Amino acid sequence: MKKLFAIIFIVLLFSPSGFAKTKSNFEGMGYVGTLPDLTRQYQPTEPKSTKPIIEQVENFHSSDQVKPIPRDNPTFVNIILKQDKTSRYVNDINEFIPMLEKIYDSIEEGENVQLFNAKVYFFNKNADYLRTKYIEKPEGEYISFKRLMDLSTHAKSIALLRAEAQKYNPYLAYSGAGYIYDPDNINQQLEFLKKEVEKTILLLRDAN
Repeated sequence: MKKLFAIIFIVLLFSPSGFAKTKSNFEGMGYVGTLPDLTRQYQPTEPKSTKPIIEQVENFHSSDQVKPIPRDNPTFVNIILKQDKTSRYVNDINEFIPMLEKIYDSIEEGENVQLFNAKVYFFNKNADYLRTKYIEKPEGEYISFKRLMDLSTHAKSIALLRAEAQKYNPYLAYSGAGYIYDPDNINQQLEFLKKEVEKTILLLRDAN
């Protein structure tokens, strides 16, 4: 009889209904087994602190730490220390370059008195404006400024000489006082003026 009850108990225990009943008893309880002790081999890692690699300079303004300006280096002088190319004065004298080039070409090509004098007149009017603008300022001592003023006076005298020669030529002999109106003398004066114009153009370009 005891054997019969034991057999019935085993059958009920391993039947699907019995397994479902047993499973339902543990739902919601999580893992019911034994977990290993993980703290035995665990060692916490501490974050490593990093520092920026900076070489400290105690006396920054000392002569041992600051390199002197390379004033003897042409590249540094021409690029770093060169005067501002966009200054008003530089812009003003740049406008004279094409004027002088036209006067040079006029002499080179042997243009008549009227065309030559017209170009010289335009140059002189601009030179007068430049004189009024800078004569009382530091720019008035610049070589380029003085050169333009001298050239303006010279060009004006040659233009006046050519105009007078054209006017009085029929009535003057090329001797005595009339020698200044001699075509050869005027041509020599024009050649000299052309050289002065060329030198001034080069000077103005170098001032930029």
